[in-house]
Amino acid sequence: RDKQSNAQYNQLLNEMQDNGVSQTIFPRLVNEGTPTPAGLFAIVVALLLVLATIQFLQTSEEFEDGEAVMRVTWTDANGVFHDENITIALHRADAPIHVENFILHAEDGNYNNVIFHRVIGDNPSTAENDPFMIQGGDFVNQAGTGGYAAKWYGYCNGQAQDSSDGCDQSSWTIPDEADNGLKHNPGSLAMAKTNAPHTGGSQFYLVPTDSTPDHLDGVHTVFGTITDGLEHVNAIAEVPTGQNDRPVNDVTIVSIEITDDGISDSTPWYQFW
Repeated sequence: RDKQSNAQYNQLLNEMQDNGVSQTIFPRLVNEGTPTPAGLFAIVVALLLVLATIQFLQTSEEFEDGEAVMRVTWTDANGVFHDENITIALHRADAPIHVENFILHAEDGNYNNVIFHRVIGDNPSTAENDPFMIQGGDFVNQAGTGGYAAKWYGYCNGQAQDSSDGCDQSSWTIPDEADNGLKHNPGSLAMAKTNAPHTGGSQFYLVPTDSTPDHLDGVHTVFGTITDGLEHVNAIAEVPTGQNDRPVNDVTIVSIEITDDGISDSTPWYQFW
């Protein structure tokens, strides 16, 4: 805005023009402190680039809690038949592999009509008075000796491999996620496995009210929490059992319905393309 500076600037422009020198390869963005149309366009582009960068730095799939509804039937010690639902929140953000594996098994129908083959609870028919857990998910042998991962996760019987070549599907296992900060509390859903790391496949267990097996924290992966129907797990924990803690009368998972897969499908307010 200074007259002398403005005159010198115009003189410089004239000399540049005479010598074929361009003032700039970009259009002027600001004119006397006010953004030009090109400047406004540049601001919008810059804002979009910032938002795109933020979105790129985030995971491509944002996880939240999913939900599964497990229908279970059993006959109690008094001969009364029960048919109940247990609702479970699936903590996909904390244990994405375990939750995905569980969901895939459920959607493939692998858990349909599979029994809880092992019940360690407050069983009046035995000397066992320390409720622990109810375990199921062995869709192969229904005895705790079978089951495998729903897809290839890079582990064969607990050993990392680059490819599934040479590893029979029955030996597919999943990597541990036991260090996710989730603890064994009443109502927890966790992955069963052998004593070796990364050997989970399809078997899981539910923890009743009077049990807090914190010695399993950091060893077995907790990946869900019962939100409704814990009383049914407590009731199952009291059914009469026989050899190898197997219920005398079958406790059967009729089905597991995935009502929410835990993948956020909401679109950010700024994402309009």
